[in-house]
Amino acid sequence: MIRFRFGLTPLNRVGQCGDQYRILPWFALTEGWYYIDVGGHDLLRVSERTAELLRTQAGHRAAAHDCYVEYYVARLWEDMLTLLPSALEPVPSDLIDFVGTESKGWSLADTPEVDAASTWYGDRTLDTGYLWFGPHVRCWRTVDGGRDSVTIAWHYPADPESEIEFTAPPTGRVSVPADEFRTAVIEFDRTLLAAMNERLREFELLGPPAGIEIDLPLLQHEQQDRANWLAQALERRPDTDWDAVRIGARTLRQPSSAVR
Repeated sequence: MIRFRFGLTPLNRVGQCGDQYRILPWFALTEGWYYIDVGGHDLLRVSERTAELLRTQAGHRAAAHDCYVEYYVARLWEDMLTLLPSALEPVPSDLIDFVGTESKGWSLADTPEVDAASTWYGDRTLDTGYLWFGPHVRCWRTVDGGRDSVTIAWHYPADPESEIEFTAPPTGRVSVPADEFRTAVIEFDRTLLAAMNERLREFELLGPPAGIEIDLPLLQHEQQDRANWLAQALERRPDTDWDAVRIGARTLRQPSSAVR
């Protein structure tokens, strides 16, 4: 199973964390919390000890979502739509070992083929660089006979000095049916857009909360535009040069001494 879980910050608290501007765009109005529920593991969930530490540092009381990432939900949504076309592209059997291994120790070389292979690999990686010690998450699809699945693999960067502890195992790999993966992203898209529709409807009826300003016509236009992003992502097909990726993958995985 895979699901994208989230909640939006109440409107009277949106933009209260040191924003330098008060006219809030669509992206900022998705302030909230989220995590990825996959195979019984909550990726992006920290331990209770870490949550308590962060609460103490922030000086606020416990909340039900304090164990999860608190950021703009649109960030995860945008990143998943960017990842989706590549995650749904079936990986040939001879490249499964390459996409399934970590990139540590790669023998980098300045060739078009290496660039093609590393880009292809990176296109299946969920961007979590904005998080403090967030996991490296990759997704790839395999079709083997009657089995059509997407594998979600992750690992958390090792840092003995970090006080951040996550509840998911340090490394893990879960495979789900490709249709289930696609459906989870579709459900995430629909749920987030529905929640934002409610926000805009509230603005239209009651106006924004005291202390923030909005451009309602601009927000409504952006909402309509973003409602098309999922369909565009599902229609997009990667233009993969498989020969180049295969050559580059072999170069990346060979011993450094063999690379000229």
